[in-house]
Amino acid sequence: MKTIFSVVLPTVALVALAATLPLQAATVRIVQTNAAGDSVMLIDPATNKVVGEIKDIEVNHGAAAAPDGSRLYITNEAESTLDVADLKTLKVIKHIPLTNHPNNVAISKDGKRVYAAIVAGAGAVDVIDTATLTRVKSIRTEGGIHNTYVTPDGRFVVAGSIPGRKVTVIDQKTEEVLWTTPTRDGVRPMAFETNPDGSTKRIFVQLSNFNGFITIDFATHQIADEIKLPELPAAERVTEGLQGSPAHGLAVTADGKTLCVLSKMNTRIYLYSLPDLKLVSESKVGHHPDWVTLTPDGKRA
Repeated sequence: MKTIFSVVLPTVALVALAATLPLQAATVRIVQTNAAGDSVMLIDPATNKVVGEIKDIEVNHGAAAAPDGSRLYITNEAESTLDVADLKTLKVIKHIPLTNHPNNVAISKDGKRVYAAIVAGAGAVDVIDTATLTRVKSIRTEGGIHNTYVTPDGRFVVAGSIPGRKVTVIDQKTEEVLWTTPTRDGVRPMAFETNPDGSTKRIFVQLSNFNGFITIDFATHQIADEIKLPELPAAERVTEGLQGSPAHGLAVTADGKTLCVLSKMNTRIYLYSLPDLKLVSESKVGHHPDWVTLTPDGKRA
């Protein structure tokens, strides 16, 4: 039986990210990291029960699953390493030293490269070869990197910096920076819209201190839209513990027709139609929602 892993990275003491990564194909598992603990949990979304646990990874933050379902790559913030877990045994088999303190992580479509966001120091994206399980390159960026992504077509690595206030786009083949787009504030979660041919059309970006999101035109590298989420009465807003990010969590459904947007301040998930970015629905969720990930078919968030 094949398995699909949805990686869910909660915010406990830190901001984190979630991504849906195919591993094998029939059973679905959610991989949930724990930034305030030392274990990573596997959850069956059909029963909402923990069915596995990877232990002894202190302050684990980002996770990326190998396409073949063999491994999980997890950033270890306590040791500044990328920890590699065998998904059959649920044991850590390797600790790969990184250049500095990491945050989140992404993996190439072919599973040959892992891209770790280095948030400390000048900032970088560390590149790990999954065949040798070694760091083979560090791509310097302008400011510490919080999130890394691989575009849906697999051609680009996209990195967001909170202190640098920039989105950086890297060529996945050459592993060199192609372009950057400055933003008015720190870059938080991102998501992608594609053209009919699968290439990237727009990047959706949430920013620090903004209860909404912006769009970046991938062809022109320019900010195109700024969407503010609905404003609630003051008595309904959450203002404590926002960590500088009142809106935090973005995902595009599998059919490419809907953008899901989370607001911590509003305790709601908002659904916008694509490509016109019209608000079509909203739902109140639990207190302080900090990330959203979707089932592989896009029917559940």
